[in-house]
Amino acid sequence: MNLSTRSIETLTGAAVLAVAAVFLVYALRTTGSGTGAGDGYRLTAEFENIDGVNIGTDVRLAGIKIGSVVAQSLNTESFQAKVDLMIDRSVTLSEDTTAKISNDGLLGGKYVVLEPGGSDVKLAEGGLISYTQSAVDIWSLISQAMFDRSGAKPEKDGTEPPKE
Repeated sequence: MNLSTRSIETLTGAAVLAVAAVFLVYALRTTGSGTGAGDGYRLTAEFENIDGVNIGTDVRLAGIKIGSVVAQSLNTESFQAKVDLMIDRSVTLSEDTTAKISNDGLLGGKYVVLEPGGSDVKLAEGGLISYTQSAVDIWSLISQAMFDRSGAKPEKDGTEPPKE
């Protein structure tokens, strides 16, 4: 190999590393993973079911992203899903704020919706959102609507069979 071939290979490798670094920085900024704890404050909420909610899931207020899910675990005493939320410091929430899990359309992704209450007392760092509504299992609702869960089949004339 001569000197010009090595220098071309070195420049190509440097260009590949530079492009990879740009993509890494872009990914960290767009997902919010690169933000430190100084950018927000942490709140906790417990739900019966968080199906579809993962670390990085949006937290929205009035349709605007104000934070994200940063951790999730199981409360072994209540058997509820404990979700830690990182909320933007510019948003102060009252202690009677409600957190619910919602869908982006019928088949869209899930996100956490916060609905502020009217209390003058504000949630502080590490506070607990007491009022929560879990994720709705849309497939269970569809199945329930399509199939009668009682097991009773109507008679040929359309009437229900007698109950025993």
